[in-house]
Amino acid sequence: MSAELRKHIEEIVSLTDDEFEHINEHFKIKHLKKHQYLIQEDEHVKYMYFVIKGLLKATFTDVNGKEYIIQFAMENWWISDFKAFYQNAKSITNISCLENVELLSISRENLNKICSENHKMEHFFRVKNSYGYIALQQRILSLLSTSPKERFEQFSNQYPQLGQRVSKTIIAAYLGISRETLSRLSVKV
Repeated sequence: MSAELRKHIEEIVSLTDDEFEHINEHFKIKHLKKHQYLIQEDEHVKYMYFVIKGLLKATFTDVNGKEYIIQFAMENWWISDFKAFYQNAKSITNISCLENVELLSISRENLNKICSENHKMEHFFRVKNSYGYIALQQRILSLLSTSPKERFEQFSNQYPQLGQRVSKTIIAAYLGISRETLSRLSVKV
């Protein structure tokens, strides 16, 4: 039984022991080591993942070979190539481990099953998807409308623990700035 998953779900909905036991049966545990890929571009995505331990990054590589960091996922976050997962399509992203990770995976079929059997879970995933959409919208707007300094300050305030877990090069790439610019900004803050 995953205490982390139950605690995470119960931030939004309450579950009986029997309800959680039934839900938990639909998840499988997965362990990966630092630098391993969870998902690689152009493969079918069959699972969505809940991070119990560790840190991952999702990236997109354009036709010129430039890599863009789309998101990070650490403890109590969900990650997948969601378009590929929900549409039964091939991935357009790579998801790799920045640390050793412990994950819980759920297939689309099992996700649909637990949501149809328990409307609390349908509500939970609707709320989580809404939060994810809001976070993505805020990230896009930040990239479009804020200065590098403002993006760095937002990142530092929103994810203070992440700055201790990833290199400045990775943070700079996530913020869409150079490593040198990030160094200048980190000294000023």
